[in-house]
Amino acid sequence: MSWLSRLTERRILKSLAEGKLQGLEGEGRPLPDRSGEAHLDPGEAMGFRIMAEAGALPEEITLKKQVSAQRQLLATLTDPAERREAMAKLAELQMKQAMAEEARRRFLRG
Repeated sequence: MSWLSRLTERRILKSLAEGKLQGLEGEGRPLPDRSGEAHLDPGEAMGFRIMAEAGALPEEITLKKQVSAQRQLLATLTDPAERREAMAKLAELQMKQAMAEEARRRFLRG
């Protein structure tokens, strides 16, 4: 265990002993699933989280949800014509998502 891990552990144990970690929001509940943020750097992930809590989602996140929903719909379809139509819509959503992500990356590079 590194010195930083030991220091962190000691500070957590001290805070527990002093009762500073009781009564916090979300206490006793599991941590939220943030696996979708794995590809983001921590700053971007925090920014997206703040925006989501304020009720404002960036276009790329909205598109990501639409892509996921379209994939789920596509998995249920068996009619070839419906599948073709659903695949075309999925491709369009994926293209829009990629464009939104690229626009964000270019904006952040300045």
